This record gives sequence, C-alpha cells and structure tokens, in this order.
Amino acid sequence: MAPGRFITLEGGEGAGKSTQARALTVALAARGLPVLATREPGGAPGAEDIRALLVEGEPGRWDGLTEALLHFAARRAHVVAAIRPALRSGCWVVCDRFADSTMAYQGYGHGLGRPAIETLAALTLEELAPDLTLVFDLPVADGLARADGRAGAETRYERMDREFHERVRAGFLDIASREPGRCVVVDATAPVQAVTAAVLRAVDARLRGA
Repeated sequence: MAPGRFITLEGGEGAGKSTQARALTVALAARGLPVLATREPGGAPGAEDIRALLVEGEPGRWDGLTEALLHFAARRAHVVAAIRPALRSGCWVVCDRFADSTMAYQGYGHGLGRPAIETLAALTLEELAPDLTLVFDLPVADGLARADGRAGAETRYERMDREFHERVRAGFLDIASREPGRCVVVDATAPVQAVTAAVLRAVDARLRGA
C-alpha cells in the first residue's frame, strides 16, 4: 500500500484556512482518495485538552516558550495518535495548522527565534514534515477584521496586538521563501471560490501522480 500524503494549511488569523481545508477534503474525497481532516492544536483527545489552554483565556496567560512547549506537546500526541497511523494506512491527511504555525507565532511573533522551534520540532516530530504546505496570505488588518466576527471563546490569539500579527505574517512569508519546494503562498484576499481553485491547482501541480 502506498503511503498517504500530508498537506498542511497555514496562515494568520482570518486567512480562511478552515474553509479551504474543508473544501480540499471534499475535493480529494470526490477523487476517491481516503482523507483524514484534522487540525491543530488538537486532532487527538489529549491534544484537544491542551487546545483549550492555548486558544482560550487572556492573551498574556503564557509566555512564548510556554506556548511553544504546549503546542509541541499537543502536536506530539496528534502525530502519534492520528497523523502517522493515517499516513501509514494510505490516507491523505489535510491538517489546519501544523509546525509552521508554531514557528510563525512563537518563533517570529513572540521572538523565540528559529533555533528553539527547530529543536522542539526535531525532538517531537522525528523528521515528519508535510509533503505540501499552503500558506494563505492577506494583510493583517483584513484578517483581523474577518476574525472579529467569530463567536465562541477561542479568541486568545486574535486579541494579541497588531505588531504581533505583523510579525506572524512576515514569519509565514519567510518560512515559505526558505522552503519553496514544500510551500505555496496563496492570495487569501481573492474570493473564496478563486482561493479554492488556486489550492486545487497547487495540489495537482505539486502532488500530481500521487
């Protein structure tokens, strides 16, 4: 049995990742592919417990290093319990956020730097990396305006200051420029259907024949 493929969707607040993850999952399933749709932080029972600690509460409840450790603890549980088993079984995994988010938010946004995040990733992921990462980019003001209408308690990151979000956006673009073979930047200012079409073109171009 051929191993599955691992696709991650990344970007700042309000970039439309969750909408596009659902659309991509439907498109892949329509092609007859087995697909696991998942998210971070979360995706496994223990990881979902940690999610609440990260996305709820006051913006200043954790410092950057504590956040990074919590994210990688959740990610390790997610990888062990869900992602690796799915890939081994031949499933395509579509994940709303993965390690690039921790690099962008904690490494760039909170200023921890790349080496600290790279060390945690090496320890916990054991060389697991996405086959394709779609980075959804749009101006910070536009993304925060979109996110402002969301209901529920998961608004901790959205309430961090504008400068933080500008560093996160710059971080995602730097990650994409460093790994062009893995990453595709998608213009998230376009209409939803146009963004979906761009996503499918990127998947077909990068993973054709898989």
